[in-house]
Amino acid sequence: MAGQDLYKVLGVDKKASPDEIKKAYRKLAREYHPDRNPGDAKAEERFKQVSAAYDVLGDADKRKQYDRGSLFGFGTGGAGRPGGSAGGPGFDPSSFGDILSDLFGRGGRDPRQQRGPRAERGRDLEAEVAISFEQAIDGAQIPLSVPTATGCTTCHGTGAKPGTSPKICPRCQGRGIESQGQGLFSISQPCSRCGGSGTVIEDPCPTCQGEGVVRTTKRYRVNIPAGVRDGSRVRLAGKGEPGRNGGPAGDLYVVTRVEPSPVFQRKGDHLEVEVPLTIPEAIRGAEVEVPTLHGRKRLRVPAGTKHGTVQRLRGEGPPKLDKSARPPRGDIHYRFVIDVPASLSEEQSEAVDKLSKVMNGNPRASLFAQAGGSR
Repeated sequence: MAGQDLYKVLGVDKKASPDEIKKAYRKLAREYHPDRNPGDAKAEERFKQVSAAYDVLGDADKRKQYDRGSLFGFGTGGAGRPGGSAGGPGFDPSSFGDILSDLFGRGGRDPRQQRGPRAERGRDLEAEVAISFEQAIDGAQIPLSVPTATGCTTCHGTGAKPGTSPKICPRCQGRGIESQGQGLFSISQPCSRCGGSGTVIEDPCPTCQGEGVVRTTKRYRVNIPAGVRDGSRVRLAGKGEPGRNGGPAGDLYVVTRVEPSPVFQRKGDHLEVEVPLTIPEAIRGAEVEVPTLHGRKRLRVPAGTKHGTVQRLRGEGPPKLDKSARPPRGDIHYRFVIDVPASLSEEQSEAVDKLSKVMNGNPRASLFAQAGGSR
């Protein structure tokens, strides 16, 4: 694989996450697997390239070495890198086999020593639940049904028909890898027959069709903690899909979708409420009732309160998810808005006329004075 861009081989970006790399590999491996393309030499070669690329990019340490150009490097330059070649000064051909053995041998072991399938962690699952604003504030227990996979009870996860068992792969003799001669050295790669598991199923289980798992629906009662927001992720460890070959199960992530409140708006750790004021209340001041999460309270509105003025009640907001946070709850911000009527009665119009006569002066005078002085 020296000289090839392994990211391009898998069709992923260089900043791709491990999950994206694994997903791309599995898709290509299924597409070009020799069992699906019998007699197609090009598909087999492509399968080998994809497997070799994933063997590097799927391993965090080897990926780091590859990204900094040291995985295929010899002497001062590297094979496939500007200024370097596999036959350059300081290159010892006898060391090539050791390098490739480390590349494909997982942890520096001789690939011939590998036996049996690798344990794989189960896939993580994600599900959404719709909850009310009140449930998000107070917490709730929500029923949830999740489509998932579970170990086949017919074959007990082996994938083989009862009374039979997986056989050692005849192509790789159970090693999970096969070697291909390339002149001075040989390249080891996952077996094209068994995909690297070391075993094949000749008589698949009739229930799971050789997969070892069956699709099912699991039902849970999920404890939603108090204070969650729209889009919060609640992790249920070990509730994802089961692992393969003795690997651990994945996790289940429950994403909360919170219905909006007609009164309260979420602003980070706090809530905001718009409180209408009449013109007289804003001018003379008043004591008004405001809603809280647990009833009503009274706020003092100072005389001369302007539109958009905010007052807050400390510690009356939603609980914080971080139980060690101090204070443990957010605040409620009350934003006063002047309620201007769209139409007036005759009596109201007369009162406004009287008010306008006594409220003399031009509030915009200073505005124009400043505008004129700045030109």
